[in-house]
Amino acid sequence: MTECNYDEIMQLLCDRLSTLTSSEAAITADTNLISELSIDSIKLLNLIMEIEDSFDISIPINALADVQTVHELASLISRIKSAH
Repeated sequence: MTECNYDEIMQLLCDRLSTLTSSEAAITADTNLISELSIDSIKLLNLIMEIEDSFDISIPINALADVQTVHELASLISRIKSAH
C-alpha cells in the first residue's frame, strides 16, 4: 500500500477498530478511542503495529500521548506517511 490519503486511512482505522471493540457505537472521526471504544493499551499497541505494517511506517510511542480520537490518529498516520 503506497499512496494513502486521509479517507483511506480513516476507512482502515474504522474497519480495524470495529473488530477490536465490543462497542456497538458507530465509529466516526470524532469517536474517542478510550472513553467510547474502551481501547486499552494492549489493543492500541496491536492496532499501531498493524498500522505500521500496513503503511510501512513507524509511529513513535510518544506521539500517541496526544491522540484521543480516530481523527487525531488518522491525522498522525497521514503526517508520518507524507513525511516518508
